[in-house]
Amino acid sequence: MNGKGGVAMGMQTYGSALIGLALLGGATGGAAAAELNLYTTREPGLVQPLIDAFTKASGTQVNTIFLKEGLAERVTAEGDRSPADLLMTVDAGVLVDLVERGLTQPVRSATLDAAIPETLRDDDGHWYALSMRARALYAAKDLDLASITYEDLADPKWKNRICIRSGLHPYNVALTGSFIAHHGAAEAETWLTGLKANLARPAGGGDRDVARDITGGLCDIGVANSYYVGLMRSGKGGPEQQAWAEGIKMILPTFRDGGTQVNITGGAVARHAPNRDEAVRFLEYLVSDEAQAIYARANFEYPVNAKASVDPLVGEYGVLKPDTIDIVEGVAFRKQASELTEKVGFDG
Repeated sequence: MNGKGGVAMGMQTYGSALIGLALLGGATGGAAAAELNLYTTREPGLVQPLIDAFTKASGTQVNTIFLKEGLAERVTAEGDRSPADLLMTVDAGVLVDLVERGLTQPVRSATLDAAIPETLRDDDGHWYALSMRARALYAAKDLDLASITYEDLADPKWKNRICIRSGLHPYNVALTGSFIAHHGAAEAETWLTGLKANLARPAGGGDRDVARDITGGLCDIGVANSYYVGLMRSGKGGPEQQAWAEGIKMILPTFRDGGTQVNITGGAVARHAPNRDEAVRFLEYLVSDEAQAIYARANFEYPVNAKASVDPLVGEYGVLKPDTIDIVEGVAFRKQASELTEKVGFDG
């Protein structure tokens, strides 16, 4: 297996955790107290509860740098003097890119292997999934629809009834990449053409806009990530979005010959990690029952640890059965997926 890619140098930091972290100047080390340096593209509000819980349980201080963009570029620029111990990203493609750039190192852990399915971790131990989000289907609450396949989205019966964000957005590129992995490029092109013909409006906006437009009667169904349902239903998006969520139901589609397409948040130990052992301990903590429950409560994602429970706001829509193909197989076809999306003029 492999991993994926980063972005630009736009960088934000947060919290007093940055105090004492060497920036571009060389590896930290020699500190009496156990510590580790985390570089992450996860939003601070989502990852901080996990950091706090780990520090409380272990006594290890976690120094954190939040990078909205440019994770791979940052670590590459720092070279072998990088203080980064653990790299945490929100996309499988970014993890693959980190591996291909030589920015990670292999880890062997019975704890990680026991908690994480083979299809959600690197064959050589370079990265591990920590949580999952499904590419789900939103549907009008009163629509007589209990199940659907991704292939069905191109069925003419849905003409002028589907809403979706840009086909070139990473969420949809990942879905199309998985479609290619299942059925090949020619069938994927036909599918994209059929899906485009079924759109009720031009592809665009965000996933929450899909819920808005279904509630507003513009479309009957739409493709969107699962965790947005929890965020909207919980009221974290405000009363307007809560009303959108009340007007829809969520269905977990599958491929005809597989399961539901998922993307992941994942972690990898940095190649030159000065605190490697602590980084591995943090990874192992992140797949524990306790940490997986924190993930579920904080961001309504699905745990990778089968023993952990999903938040009820998402879990009531059914049990997630992740796709049967290795997640990296879908990643391998993302470039081709983008090219096909442009070829059919999906966003036009």
